[in-house]
Amino acid sequence: MKRKVPHRDELLDYNYAVAGHAGTLCDANGELFIKPCTQGEIDFYNSVVRGSDFAGIIPTFIGGLEHSDPSDLNINDPVETLKDQIKATIAEHVSHASAEMTATAAPNDDTPWVPTNGKKIETNLAVALDNAASGFKKPNILDVKLGMRLWADNAPAAKKARFDKIASETTHLTHGFRIAGMRVYRGSDDPARLDDEGYLVYDKDYGRVTMNKDNIIDGFRRFVFNPAAGIDEALGRAVCKMFADKIAHVYKVIDKLETRMYSSSLLFVFEGDGEALRAAIEQQDESKTDLETKLANRTTTRTDSGIAMGGDSERAEMADGDEDDDANRTTTRTDSGIAVGDDSERAEVADGDEDDDDGVGLDHDAGVRLDHDAGVRLNDNDVVGLNKGPQVLSLKLIDFAHAEWTPKQGPDKNLLFGVGELKKIFEELSK
Repeated sequence: MKRKVPHRDELLDYNYAVAGHAGTLCDANGELFIKPCTQGEIDFYNSVVRGSDFAGIIPTFIGGLEHSDPSDLNINDPVETLKDQIKATIAEHVSHASAEMTATAAPNDDTPWVPTNGKKIETNLAVALDNAASGFKKPNILDVKLGMRLWADNAPAAKKARFDKIASETTHLTHGFRIAGMRVYRGSDDPARLDDEGYLVYDKDYGRVTMNKDNIIDGFRRFVFNPAAGIDEALGRAVCKMFADKIAHVYKVIDKLETRMYSSSLLFVFEGDGEALRAAIEQQDESKTDLETKLANRTTTRTDSGIAMGGDSERAEMADGDEDDDANRTTTRTDSGIAVGDDSERAEVADGDEDDDDGVGLDHDAGVRLDHDAGVRLNDNDVVGLNKGPQVLSLKLIDFAHAEWTPKQGPDKNLLFGVGELKKIFEELSK
């Protein structure tokens, strides 16, 4: 299905980025996110095997954009059905919006390094991604910069020294990460502290100055638990459990790969309006329950032959081979990872580069994977509902300006340390 791409004059400055460079854009519906980038980042996105486990934990890559002057913009788009649309509708806008960006050669060892301090980077390239904040009524967004070491091997000496200083003075040293920035809907009772959309915005100084090894867990508590927005203790604990499970999945995926990613981040997004959050949980649970009911109704198990036959003699197998599990599924709505009680409305968990941030990418965890004639695979780590309807939460690994595959060098322990520490924190908050 082709996506409707907006006209050039419908693209806007993106205001939800909580860290990273200026110069990002989005469409009016907030579905598309475009940011300046390096060729290395585009190359890394292009190298990812589509449909792989790793592809499932990063933003959906739509294409790389390049221009040499305002009238010449080319797109390298792996999604063939979108190439002509993107080229026709957004290329001109990206070109004009980034007219001040100039093409630059890769720096050599003698090139002085000057920090951007969040300003627009000098580049003739941009990357188009799906937007992680799409589908939320009031998205709470948290960018967590990963790693004890933040610089790549080819970084200038001045950059290495500056980033080492940042790491030594922040929770990078003790926890392998720091809070780079966050936005929390109705995060303060003082209206004067909120922006025009009702958000309390925490800038980079929050993670650099305010947070330390002794109070870091409080920073994440402020991100999730917010009675003023209708997110009470029970609902907050449920959200934290879901994030803990997703972090565990990210850890498992990265631990199997041989990569090095410096200054990459984990981007947390969840519905910040308590009422909308509960509604999203219920709707996604109902969608999954409806699907399972349809599957159960169309499949008759013949125990004499050991073959599950459909009503029209079509073969229906559960992709995971766990027919018994599906036959014994509870009617309680626990499919999204949260069981919401109808009486008490209490939500419980079912068992079940410093300056080079990637911005925001849409969570494409479908929750249900159709394997042609093989049946339906239900993924515990995925968000249910094929991305239709309101979203509950999303977790994506972002920012690959300094990422590469490193065969025979083992997994990225620098990155994994921070991911593991984050898992511990969200598990603690879920109790």
